[in-house]
Amino acid sequence: MGASALTREAVFAYAKEQFGTEPEHLWANDPGAAVLRHAGSRKWYALVMEVRRERLGLPGVGCVWVMDVKCDPALVGALRTRAGFLPAYHMNKDRWVSLLLDGAVSCAEGLQLLDMSYALAAPKLKKASRKANTDKQATEGTGNEKSNCDR
Repeated sequence: MGASALTREAVFAYAKEQFGTEPEHLWANDPGAAVLRHAGSRKWYALVMEVRRERLGLPGVGCVWVMDVKCDPALVGALRTRAGFLPAYHMNKDRWVSLLLDGAVSCAEGLQLLDMSYALAAPKLKKASRKANTDKQATEGTGNEKSNCDR
């Protein structure tokens, strides 16, 4: 395991500290399962649940904890080729990925993906706001332009 392993406790502690998010336990028949919801959009950015190994196509018997996170579609395929990553269980497999919480994924990498998922679940700007931001940047610039003296 080397680096510290990703656990559900680490996920929940990080979500509370970083985003002010408490896990929501939505299912009475599965009290351990929890969703993490973005405060601004109320969209899920993570789902933590215990799943039978055979449902995930994993060898062995019993259950394993997983975390589903929303992910950049360009990364999903590459992640799923690595140990500890699976096609998303019960979510869109093009935009979500499941991470095993059994020590296969490092805490640092898992929390980085949680950050990405949180950002992807953020409220989208309305069309008028996007246009206003684009117009403002066009007239004001980005602030990164170099003056003629800097060239």
